[in-house]
Amino acid sequence: MEEIKYDGQFIKVTEELIEGNIWERVYLKDGLQIFPMNDQKEIYMIEERRPHEINPIRFKFVTGLMDKIGEDPLETANRELQEEIGLKAKTLKIINHRVSSGTINNQFYQILATELFPSKIPNPDGEETIVSIKAYPLDDIVEFIQTGKLPWDMGALAIFKIKAMLEQGDI
Repeated sequence: MEEIKYDGQFIKVTEELIEGNIWERVYLKDGLQIFPMNDQKEIYMIEERRPHEINPIRFKFVTGLMDKIGEDPLETANRELQEEIGLKAKTLKIINHRVSSGTINNQFYQILATELFPSKIPNPDGEETIVSIKAYPLDDIVEFIQTGKLPWDMGALAIFKIKAMLEQGDI
């Protein structure tokens, strides 16, 4: 039987005895990364204050966590857009979905947001958290990845997928 060792706001840690071995599991809140694209096919990115991280200002895509188990990722995406960049999307499309199970457990969605319009709601982390908001052409974002300004991670995968979708006329 799985025994809870820690149950915090974002992380739960459990242990379970299986076949004579103790297996640890970490449950993370499900998360998402949003790629808000304007009519010029540019992606909005932010600089965000992260005082608890090694680099206290992080250059990143819009991101967020699902507040409730089973929350609709598209609803969460629009809420995060409204909190972080003051926009909402008429069209949201899941372009990648990763499910992790075993030692680390969660789901992660990447969502393309288009047909943007102004719609601001308060940022629960505080309005001062967002340092800047700017839209960049995809070629600039690819350069950010190639030069190390952005990491080669799931965000890079989504950017190359969005670029291919544009080239194929799927956007």
